[in-house]
Amino acid sequence: MDEKKVRDMSPIRLGRATSRRQLPATILAIALITMSLYAWSHLAALAQLAIGHQWQQPVQPVVNMNTLVPLEAHIMSKCGDAKDCLKYMVLPAMQRVYDKVNFTLSFIGTPTENDGVACRHGPEECLGNIIELCAQKLYPDPKTYLGFTMCLTKDYDMIPQRSLVEDCALEHAIDFDKLNECATKDDGAFGMGMLRGSVKRSSDVGTLNLPSNNFTQSIY
Repeated sequence: MDEKKVRDMSPIRLGRATSRRQLPATILAIALITMSLYAWSHLAALAQLAIGHQWQQPVQPVVNMNTLVPLEAHIMSKCGDAKDCLKYMVLPAMQRVYDKVNFTLSFIGTPTENDGVACRHGPEECLGNIIELCAQKLYPDPKTYLGFTMCLTKDYDMIPQRSLVEDCALEHAIDFDKLNECATKDDGAFGMGMLRGSVKRSSDVGTLNLPSNNFTQSIY
């Protein structure tokens, strides 16, 4: 064979040519990895900043949603306005916010110098007030004592007749004997003491100039 044929039969070397074609792909891969590491480092920094900002937020005060709002009604047991006050103001309010308020029923009168109370509609009204206060003391759930009070108030002109008190006590699952015992305890001094305290409370809050979360038949 001549020298030309020998050269033609020499093996073809592909290594260097192949490396040249692979070089752009290698550079691209390195660039992508570098960009990924750069992006990851910035994301990590942002995450640390966000966490640090979160910890630096001021602590908000905790509001106790179980705190009951005081709500009071100030009435006179033998007054016709009390009937409307309970029916059209107190009852609708209690039906909406019963579980959110601390309801108190207080009475309007004038303390006297002999440790008594002068009621606007006479001694019978004082006894009616005491009976309703006894119901509140013995059965503190407003659904019970308020229902009992409203029952009496429907026939306020009959207060404090025994038949009316017994009927309303039976209707609202109140023990009449316990009610009577409370009203007559210590020859009536116990009940009168409760009434004086209730009247004083009404006087202290000012029943003719009450804020919006109080009810009074005098305003109504």
